[in-house]
Amino acid sequence: MADPSSQGVIPQLVLASGSPRRRQLLKEAGYKFEVILSSIPEVSSPWLTVRETTMCNAMRKAAEVARITPGAVVVGADTLVTLDGRVIGKPIDLTDATKILRRLSGRVHEVWTSVFICHAGSGQTHSFQEISQVHFRKLNQRAIANYLAKVDPLDKAGAYAAQGFGTEIIERIEGSYTNVVGLPMEETERVLRGFGIRGR
Repeated sequence: MADPSSQGVIPQLVLASGSPRRRQLLKEAGYKFEVILSSIPEVSSPWLTVRETTMCNAMRKAAEVARITPGAVVVGADTLVTLDGRVIGKPIDLTDATKILRRLSGRVHEVWTSVFICHAGSGQTHSFQEISQVHFRKLNQRAIANYLAKVDPLDKAGAYAAQGFGTEIIERIEGSYTNVVGLPMEETERVLRGFGIRGR
């Protein structure tokens, strides 16, 4: 497929996500972009695997936004956190956040992110998935309370963030660190170059 920028016009970049972490990662990498949110509800089905669920959501988000911005390169992404194969979502309140961190304490869990990048004008698409293993420190009640006093866990899958105070609860990460933050930038940047888009 031809590079969308082959005619000398660098295509507009659009992020089809309201995630502040994804916005920050793209900004830090030097990209200029717009944010356009998809109105399509996310898919969540017991009949789909984590891989299928995240990819389906990433594709649906990007495809809807691409239809209204055919000249833009659109990035859609979806992230899920799993422990022992079961999805751990965002906590409903601080009590729930405490329970989630207690479950993750001393364990290894996975962060799955699917990314779908497309340019409707040329028909070019690319998708990939990243999985990172996160090793949590053994946390007592005081450590959990101290952490939750410093962050807002309610908008975060797994009730935590890798950035900021993440080292207080995370022992180490196997795989992409930025994937755990919200968008695997190493592969995202490589794919965007194929669409003619570069950061700094």
